[in-house]
Amino acid sequence: MNIGKAAAASGVSAKMIRYYESVGLIPPARRTDSDYRVYSDDDVHVLRFIRRARDLGFSVDDIRELLALWRDKRRASADVKRIALGHVAELEARIAALQDMAGTLRRLAECCHGDARPDCPILGDLGEESGRACGTGR
Repeated sequence: MNIGKAAAASGVSAKMIRYYESVGLIPPARRTDSDYRVYSDDDVHVLRFIRRARDLGFSVDDIRELLALWRDKRRASADVKRIALGHVAELEARIAALQDMAGTLRRLAECCHGDARPDCPILGDLGEESGRACGTGR
């Protein structure tokens, strides 16, 4: 199948398929005599794997490692679990950072009168090196 059909079948855009090929997540596609890429059902299966891993937020490097483990039928599941739990820790750290940001913005919004006055603690905090406007502190 051509790249458009592979994209439709896998849920990965043609642009991303070319990108995954360029970074080595998938091998270069076979080419027709007229230089069109040709993909097999197995290629689409790999693209679906990559799409699902990307949907879960795995990095390209993690996906490369997961693909190698997926292809290795003698792999240790502990290796896969290590990657997954490492990613969970990264996600939880990002969640905590986002919750801190939301809390800070919520406190700043509570300090803002939200009226016609020009003074605004939100802008004041953004302009302060210390970020201590309205008692938010960092």
